This record gives sequence, C-alpha cells and structure tokens, in this order.
Amino acid sequence: MRLRSLGVALAATAALITLPTIQPPVAVAADANLSQGRTATASSNENAGTPAPYAVDGDTGTRWSSAATDDQWLQVDLGTGATITQVVVNWEAAYGKDYKIQSSSDGSTWTDLRTVTGGDGGTDTLAVSGQGRYVRLQGVHRATQWGYSVWEFQVFGTTGGTQPGNCSTVNSAQGKTASASSTENAGTPASAAFDGTDSTRWSSQASDPQWLSVDLGSSQDICGIDLNWEAAYGKDFQIQASADGQNWNTLKTVTGATGGRASYDVSGTGRHVRVLGTARGTAYGYSLWEFAVRTTSGGTGGPVQGGGDLGPNVIVVDPSTPNLQQRFDQVFAQQETAQFGSGRYQFLLKPGTYNGINAQLGFYTSISGLGLNPDDTQINGDITVDAGWFNGNATQNFWRSAENLAITPSNGTDRWAVAQAAPFRRIHVKGGLNLAPNGYGWASGGYIADSKIDGTVGPYSQQQWYTRDSSVGGWTNGVWNMTFTGVQGAPATNFDTGPYTTLDTTPISREKPFLYLDGNDYKVFVPAKRTNARGVSWPANAGTSLPLSQFYVVKPGATAATINTALAQGLNLLFTPGVYHLDQTINVTRADTVVLGLGLATIVPDGGVDALHVADVDGVRLAGFLIDAGAARSDTLLQIGPAGAAADHSANPTTMQDVFIRIGGAGPGLATDSVVVNSDDVVIDHTWIWRADHGEGVGWETNRADYGLRVNGDDVLATGLFVEHFNKYDVVWSGERGRTIFFQNEKAYDAPNAAAITHDGIVGWAAYKVADTVAVHEAWGLGSYCNFTSDPSIVQRHGFQVPVKTGVKMHNLQVISLGGKGQYAHVINDTGAPTSGTDTVPSKVTSFP
Repeated sequence: MRLRSLGVALAATAALITLPTIQPPVAVAADANLSQGRTATASSNENAGTPAPYAVDGDTGTRWSSAATDDQWLQVDLGTGATITQVVVNWEAAYGKDYKIQSSSDGSTWTDLRTVTGGDGGTDTLAVSGQGRYVRLQGVHRATQWGYSVWEFQVFGTTGGTQPGNCSTVNSAQGKTASASSTENAGTPASAAFDGTDSTRWSSQASDPQWLSVDLGSSQDICGIDLNWEAAYGKDFQIQASADGQNWNTLKTVTGATGGRASYDVSGTGRHVRVLGTARGTAYGYSLWEFAVRTTSGGTGGPVQGGGDLGPNVIVVDPSTPNLQQRFDQVFAQQETAQFGSGRYQFLLKPGTYNGINAQLGFYTSISGLGLNPDDTQINGDITVDAGWFNGNATQNFWRSAENLAITPSNGTDRWAVAQAAPFRRIHVKGGLNLAPNGYGWASGGYIADSKIDGTVGPYSQQQWYTRDSSVGGWTNGVWNMTFTGVQGAPATNFDTGPYTTLDTTPISREKPFLYLDGNDYKVFVPAKRTNARGVSWPANAGTSLPLSQFYVVKPGATAATINTALAQGLNLLFTPGVYHLDQTINVTRADTVVLGLGLATIVPDGGVDALHVADVDGVRLAGFLIDAGAARSDTLLQIGPAGAAADHSANPTTMQDVFIRIGGAGPGLATDSVVVNSDDVVIDHTWIWRADHGEGVGWETNRADYGLRVNGDDVLATGLFVEHFNKYDVVWSGERGRTIFFQNEKAYDAPNAAAITHDGIVGWAAYKVADTVAVHEAWGLGSYCNFTSDPSIVQRHGFQVPVKTGVKMHNLQVISLGGKGQYAHVINDTGAPTSGTDTVPSKVTSFP
C-alpha cells in the first residue's frame, strides 16, 4: 500500500462538509451483476499489481488503479447488449471527484448515462438508464494527487430486450447472391438456400469438404445464423465470414451436429458468410433448405467514420504549452520501469522551437515532430534514453521511439542508449550521438534510419547496430556487428579484424509513414519507394499525403468487428496508444492500405485467433505497432499474403516497419509461427521478433513458439532483422532471391538440454536457415549468440545453415558464446572455428561458400 492514507483521509473528511447529491439506490432485485468476471480494460494501470480485471473480480481486496492524471478510464465488456439500470463504484482512498458513467454498443461511440460532480469516495450507487455492451467509468477530475483507484466496479441490468445493436430477426441473406463449392444437380443450386422457402434446397456433391456462401452486398455485423438441414446434413462444419470472399474468419465451429433446424449465436463482421462443411452426417452430400444470416442492424448498418480526435494517450504540445517539462517527467516516472505494463503514450510536438527540454523516454513512449520535415520541430535540449533504472545496463531498454524532429543537444551530444525495438528515425542531431548508457554498461541495440547526425556517433558498449540511408559526421567504434547501408560518412568494411560491414547503398527502401500537421489538419505522409538509396530522404519528400478522414482512428475499447468493418469500407487504420484485445483476426484486403500505430499500440489476439492477415495485394504499409501473443495458441500472429501467393509486387511492395512481435513476458503467450511472409517482394525494415526470456509467463513450454520468421515469398528483402529465442528455427527462408542486411539473434536461453533441441542428427536449430530447395539467396552482417542458462554444456552445431550452391552467398557472419554458457561447434554448416571459453570472443566467417 502506498504511504498516502493520512493525507487522503484528511481530504475525505474535509469533503464531508459538502457531500454531493447522489440518488438513493433503486430496487433492482431482479437485475443481475453483469460485469463480474467479464473482460475489463483501462486507459492505464498504476502497476502490474493493479490491473483493470481486479475491479470486476468480485474481490474487495483487489483493485484497479490508474496513472496519476485526470483523463483516465475503466471499461468492462458485458459480452452482449444489455439494458443497464444501476452502476456501483466502490472507491479505494484515491477516488474520483468528478466522473461520468458511459455506455456503448461498439466500444468506440459513447453515451453519458450519469455525471457525478463533487464525489466523496466510498461506495457510489448510481441509478442509470441505458443500453450497451460496454460500460465505462470516465474520470474527469481526481480528488487526490494519486490516480483513480476502484475496489469493485459493478454493472447491474438485464441482457436481451430491444436496445440498439440487438440481433435482428430479419434474414439479411434472403435473395442475395450465392455460390457453392459444388451442386448435386441443376435442381439444387446455391441460390435455393437463400430464397426464403423451405421447399427448395441446395445440395452438394458427396465429398468433404464443401461450402455454401452468400454475398450480403455490404459489410455487416453478423450476430446469428439459422440453418435448416435436409436429411443430408453436416455433422462437423464451420461458420465463417469474410470481407472479400477470399480470406475467411471462423465465427463458430460445430462438431457432432445432428441436422434439422439449428440456430447459432455468433459475433463477427463481413460482407460474405459461408458454411464450410468438413464432415458429412450421411453418405450423401450436404443439403440445406435454408441458410439465414441475422445482423445487428437487419442489413442497414451505418458506416464507420474516419478522422476524429487522437484519443486519451496522445499528448499534443507546442512551444507555449505550460509545464511541458513536467509533462515529460510525469510520463517518464510512470514508464521508466514499466517493462511489461499497459501504459502507452505518444508525444506529438507541433512545429516550432522548444528550449531547455529533456524528454526522457521510458517503455512504450514515443516522441515525434508534427512537421513535414525534421527541421520544422527544433529541440534545444535532449531526447534521452539511459539505464539508471537497471543499474546502468541498457540491454532491456526496449519498445520506445523518436521520429521526425531536430535536436541541438544541451552538452553537444545526445544519449540514446537503447536495446531492440527502439527506432531512431528521421532525426537531425545537430551534434553528436552517444549510444551507450552512463557508465558504459552493456547495451544491445539498435537501429537508425533516414537520419542526419552532424557530429560523431559513439556506440562504445553497444554490441551491434544497423544504420540505413543516413549521414554521420563520424563513427568511433563498435563491439561485434556494426552494419551500414546507404550511409554517408560510414566507416569502411573491416569485418576481418573489426565490427564493420558497409554497403554503399540500400537496394530497396521506403521510409515509414508518419503523422504530420498541414495547417490545422492532421495528415499521414506515405513516403515513396527508393532504389539504391544513399543518405536521407528529406527535404525532397517523395510520396503522398492522406487526410486523417481516410483513417479509422482506433482508440482503446475498439472491437475487431469495427476495425474490420472500417477496413472493408476502404479506410486505413491509425491505432492510438493502448492495448487492444481482439477476438477476430484483422483482415487487410485492399491494396495500399496503411496500418499505422502510435505509442507502441499493442494488439493481443484472444482465443487462439491470428492477429493480422494481409491479402496478396500491392503496397500495404504496416508500421509502428506491437503484436503480443495471447494465452491461447495462435497459429500465425502476422501473415503477409495467403499460402501460395504469387502476384508480382515489385513496383509497389508491402512494407513491414517497426512492427514488433512478443511471445510471453507480459504474461503467458503461445504461437506456432510468429511472422509468415508468403507474398513476393515484401520489404521487412526493422523488426524485433522476440520469444521472451524474462518476465511473466516464461518457460520452454509456457511461452512456446516454434518459429520466429518464415519467408515463403520470392524477392523478399529484410533490413534490420532481430529475431530471438525461438524453440526451433528463428528464421527459415524458403523463398527465392531473398536478401537480408543485418541479422541479430540469441538462441533460446531455456533449452532444457541438448536432446530437447536435437533434430535430424543435429544439435540445435540454426538461428538462420535457408531451405535446401533455394537456389539464390544473399545476406550480409549476421550474428547469433548463445546463452544456454538451463544447460551450459550444450554445444550447438552451427548458427547458420544454408544449401551449398553458387547462388547462395553469405557475407560477414559470426557466432558468440555469452560468458561460456554453451558453445557453437561451427559458424555456418560445418565451416568456421568453434567458440570456446568464457571470454565472449566471436568466431567469424567473412564469406561462404
């Protein structure tokens, strides 16, 4: 318990003089507590011990508490639409003086049910009248210096009724265009199942699988399916929805069905709906008299609107903003050590000059200028990342970013002592840049792109770093692997004797999209593709601008159904800072769609669904977000292109930039594959795909994830590839003509013993595996490290495994044993000297074969 009780108690006593008028509780004996045990989310949590679910767990000994700012909220998903009659808030000592109770049918658009002013804490029993699936407490003003803290948040009412958003009885599929995998004969067409009569039917050929699909004509929120089987019924089948008729989400899986009439409650969004039969109940095919689809609007749902505000966790400032340093310090105090917390913040600095600022960045904090060019936003001061929180060790300074501004450091050199997933993009440093923590403790970064550093960059204790399409005034040193492409002023390659790998240009690059202000209007700039680039892309700024009205601005509480509806309407996505639990896969099906995150917005797939699928289309931009695996195993967290994708995207590739993947650490997480790239020509520009080695929910099977990155598409380029700790291959590359520039890897610390990782007579899965079928592949600047803490006696066969062919060329590879905890027998295949001892000395191969 924090040491605040006396002060808060005195404040509460003083408040008794002017108690607010709260209506007495109404009789609700027949109404149930709808919120207990339901999914709860919040704008922030004070710490890991006070999460949102504790406010709906029925235990008055646990609580939710927020960050210490006024604009905070607590939200519960009731699971279905309800008529809400009463809300009870049981406050801890840190209570809300002014707040609102609100409801929503979709988690995005809110209606005020009750406004409380001058609250005195304790237990507030509030009579309300309204409908919705989501209910939230929206703080307006705190009564104390702390955040908001609630022992229990109870919502009473009844489900069902006639509230908006309830499932319509209208058959939205009747008379709509139908198709099927097959028909038994001309008398049993697909359309017969949607004609509104039980005297005609569709029937299929007598084999598995078979499907029947209907096009609703527009995207709908689907809530119910009614099936009327003829004697030839489906025993096992899936009910699925799709935005495009090609990429399908499963809404319901049915096994052991017995035919006849059956109704199913489902929840999902799509234009196309189908039944996919996997096992017949008879020797005949599948046969349906009628297939009805019910929606929340009876087929008349309104569109999702683009544009709007940027949500509660985006902090927009200008040079005249009062107490600006205090605002930076307040967020840093909350986020400095919150490695696996739920707080997410984005600072947006309007163009102008900011004097005397030191913006220290903690976890999940981003800072960006709102000019079209970096020099439009000038900081005479610093943007600082250091490692005081971890005793001078910067190897865990993950998940933060700086972008699109200029810095004149207060002492001539800015400090950016980061590890993985901490991009430094589009920055003009009018001085030097120090990449090491104060005291030169360990550091494990890092990534710079499209930046100009007028002075010298000093990596000092940084183990590895990748810099792309930039200019530097000098570069002092490096530990193991410093790789440069398209960098003016970069040191020459010296990998035989030192850490440097330098390529004069970057073969293909396209900078990350970014938010900016055009006058008073927010827009997103989408940079154009460059080939053989060298130096920064600005101020020329080739590309296009998209108004914010073309984006669905995703805010905490948004549902996957609404997100997919927005995509189906042709909107792009701008995820504002927050943690988004999703019960459906996000499906990107339109060419040139932009999916952009602010403040390390985090997507968590629940119930074993995949997080995000991209169709085999041109020019999709994925940028600036984190996918965090859920507790139920997902098959693939991020899939770019369906299996077998083969379209040519060379003129307009899909890009994946600053998209990070995490399995475990914030809690148990499971996935078979983390990222699978099936489309051709994809550019992966800076990713950290991480199976956690520390945090919550960590163990060889607890956060099992077999593969980090699988590349099946041809002509895929990876620049800045960080992949660590997977149970099997970290990277397996099966596409032709693939290229990787810079690769950093650690093998899984927690491999129990050599037997657990032995396959095909080989001890250890390679960090980077090129499939035996591949004829052409090339890579530069690769490193793999082992730290087998569970069994230091493990000797891994090699870090890299490739077919020996003239078209497969590997340049500047190394393996390293970290402190002697395990060793490598070879670098690549059976080539390269073994590592040995505890001195952490690399074993290198400069060219293979």
